[in-house]
Amino acid sequence: MSAFTVDGLQDVAPGPGGRAGPDPGPEPGPGPDTGQLLAGGAAGPAALRPLLGTVVGALSRGAVERGGPLPTGGPEAVAARVRAAVGAVLPERGAGATEALDVLVDAVARGAADPADPLCAAHLHCPPLAVAAAADVAASALNPSLDSWDQAPAASELETLVCGALARLVFPSAGAAVGPDASAAGPDALVTTGGTEANQLALLLARERASTAAEGDGGPVRVVCGANAHHSVHRAAWLLGMAPPLVVPTPRGVLDPAALETALEDLARGDAAADRTAAGQGGAAPWVVATAGTTDTGAVDPLPRLAEVAHRHGALLHVDAAYGGPLLFSAALRGRLAGLERADSVTFDLHKLGWQPVAAGFLAVPDRTALGVLDHRADYLNADDDTEAGLPDLLGRSLRTTRRPDVLKVAVTLRALGRSGMARLVERTCAAAAELADRLARDERFELYARPVISTLVFRPVGGDDALVAGVRRQLLERGQAVLGRAALGGRLWWKVTLLNPAVRGSDLAALLELVAQAASPGAAADTATAADRAAAGQAAGPESEGSVCEGVDA
Repeated sequence: MSAFTVDGLQDVAPGPGGRAGPDPGPEPGPGPDTGQLLAGGAAGPAALRPLLGTVVGALSRGAVERGGPLPTGGPEAVAARVRAAVGAVLPERGAGATEALDVLVDAVARGAADPADPLCAAHLHCPPLAVAAAADVAASALNPSLDSWDQAPAASELETLVCGALARLVFPSAGAAVGPDASAAGPDALVTTGGTEANQLALLLARERASTAAEGDGGPVRVVCGANAHHSVHRAAWLLGMAPPLVVPTPRGVLDPAALETALEDLARGDAAADRTAAGQGGAAPWVVATAGTTDTGAVDPLPRLAEVAHRHGALLHVDAAYGGPLLFSAALRGRLAGLERADSVTFDLHKLGWQPVAAGFLAVPDRTALGVLDHRADYLNADDDTEAGLPDLLGRSLRTTRRPDVLKVAVTLRALGRSGMARLVERTCAAAAELADRLARDERFELYARPVISTLVFRPVGGDDALVAGVRRQLLERGQAVLGRAALGGRLWWKVTLLNPAVRGSDLAALLELVAQAASPGAAADTATAADRAAAGQAAGPESEGSVCEGVDA
């Protein structure tokens, strides 16, 4: 292959006769890197190796410079530092690959919210496993696109295998899918960008199923969900041009089967009340959404009883288990998802309680023939004669066309850890949440909302008001000391901690509570706590739990 010059990346260009010679164009930018331009091919790894060394160095330096879970100073200060590092976004001459990576990766790492820090615990935002991140590098270098077999020969088969295995994890009694033929019975799953896409895709499948069953003469699908359902359920109905969901109140934080029964009976009667159903929606096919791991508290709806109610009324049941789904890896914890296998579709993510880099979402169904409605033709990707000749048709595996091989990191992780290794990580993360609940229950300064079902806890200061809760959270963010979430429950504002770090220690949990208590105390000091302060806070808050919460985890 001929070498050529790209300003900032290469030194040489084709000369007369195709031999390397001087670049006839402008002088190269400062400090150009030599070597291959592309990441793929036999020479690609040699070009990547020094660049990855630069990236790792910048990540390490940025983490040290940040010195905590979040950069200090708040949005304006962080933005100013990023602008100063970036300078001209599109300079006339490039600075070179090494300099660009060193400066910009350092800037992003220094200004990152780091979910690997035990005090970064606000959201369903996990610290990715090193093995998964390394696999993601390979996915980027190879760059398969899963919209046609000739762009992803091996990656497409890997996706088929992983999706089948994960679908059988969700629906263990549904039989085994065999091969890529969409007519084969058995469970299957589709790769998505996360719960939002999976929920929308599930509603689309329900709409098409209802339309097919009614041969175009029935009413539309009507979404029925609890007030605890994820906001993406409402957005999915809006995007698909449907009526807003019929929302069932959830005063106890979970969808009550009796309340669902009443809602479905009212819907069947075509109740015209505005708070029950929209005008003209009588006869709509109900699509019930239950949640296994709510965003605010991690609560799990009573799935077996909801399945009974839904199916008795002829409704399809979708379970949004984007958060709680990975409990299935654990024999000790999967009982918390009892009834999940009775759903007609299930959303679950592995970039939450599965420690994958974003994105790693899935939608599972018990019968892969339900996915046939996604069939779509584009002659340049899946011509009929190519499909008949044996080339796999990938276009019906997603609403997206271009798709990166997100399944590779998942496959590598599952092979590296196995089911038992994944189970240990899930169990020890949940154990950390239980330990934090114990600490909160013993601490007279705090009020605990409820014990965790998965790994989310909400609490607030005894005697404090909502303004204090909101102010302390923002203060800790601005100081870069801790990242707490917030949840509005029972008419009050609470702090939320979502633990997704399986390596968190008892001293980390104690330090978090001490930081919150200090920030909430009258006349709290304005200076930022250092790492030493954090360690001291952990020692002052009580004895260390025996060993790390996750001591002994392999890989």
